[in-house]
Amino acid sequence: MKTPRFLVAACISLALAFTFSCSSDDGGGGNTGGGSGCSIDGYRTVKIGEQTWMAENLNCDVSGSKCYDNEPAKCVTYGRFYNWETAKIVCPSGWHLPSDEEWTTLTDYVGGDSTAGTKLKATSGWTNSGNGTDDFGFSALPGGNGNGTGFGIVGDYGYWWSRTESDATYAYRRIMRYHNSDVGRYSSSKSNLFSVRCLRD
Repeated sequence: MKTPRFLVAACISLALAFTFSCSSDDGGGGNTGGGSGCSIDGYRTVKIGEQTWMAENLNCDVSGSKCYDNEPAKCVTYGRFYNWETAKIVCPSGWHLPSDEEWTTLTDYVGGDSTAGTKLKATSGWTNSGNGTDDFGFSALPGGNGNGTGFGIVGDYGYWWSRTESDATYAYRRIMRYHNSDVGRYSSSKSNLFSVRCLRD
């Protein structure tokens, strides 16, 4: 029995709506969905030790997410920024925002915090010859950050959330810098806007 044409058209429309729900060109974020609105389709992934990571920053357009300087082209290169509460739920089904401990598992595997930055940074895109060797295919880029007053230091620094709180208003994040070989671990206000790398469940 043939499927009616109107049902085929409806299914195609729904599929297209889902496919593009996480790649809007709107620089300010628009979707109101949570993690279930994001798909892993189209993202590069990499296995490092026993972990499987996204090999690029998440670029899922959900409410409150931002492109650097609200320029859609920056989202294409660096992914979107998220506050901590959104970062916790934005990863696609089957993936999650890594904990502080899971970030440490990654940096330990690649040789320790003091040299992990060089090994995880992309081989281009960092200012002042601050590129890495990208030994493991993680391809970290310096997307900068955002907060209530604007955006800063794209090209120089990259910031990534963990899902681990340090207290009621702060959570841990990782940082890589053009002038250092390490991966720094600090806590920041949950309202700040940082990048997200999702980790497979």
